[in-house]
Amino acid sequence: MDDELITERRPVAFPQVFGYLRHVTGGLARHAALVSCLTEYCRQHELRLCGVFTDREATTAVRSPAFVGLLDALELPDIYGAVVPALGHLGPRRVATDRQRQITAPGTRLIVVRSTRPATDPAPSLSANPGLLRQGGT
Repeated sequence: MDDELITERRPVAFPQVFGYLRHVTGGLARHAALVSCLTEYCRQHELRLCGVFTDREATTAVRSPAFVGLLDALELPDIYGAVVPALGHLGPRRVATDRQRQITAPGTRLIVVRSTRPATDPAPSLSANPGLLRQGGT
């Protein structure tokens, strides 16, 4: 008899992601709740959350310290992408648009836990923008 494990019993390496938060208001409990949201989302979707970068300043700079840390982490081998609770965590619209581009430029994914789209809208075409994945819920 072969001692080889069947495929379903082999350890699986889940896609690795890093979280990003822009948390400028609220206390530690709010920050913990946001991290918990990302953690639970990743658990439910079989993603491995490797860490969470948090900007605590109300800056409009595109390259804030935590965001630069995220970009550096996304360059590590075998990283699938970044996860945010909502697009608003990337900053004001102009900043968020540039940050989306920076995250997805090297081929990594941006996963948005909460979308502002109505639930009745069809899912976005990944072929039109393969770097941006929007998920409903939470």
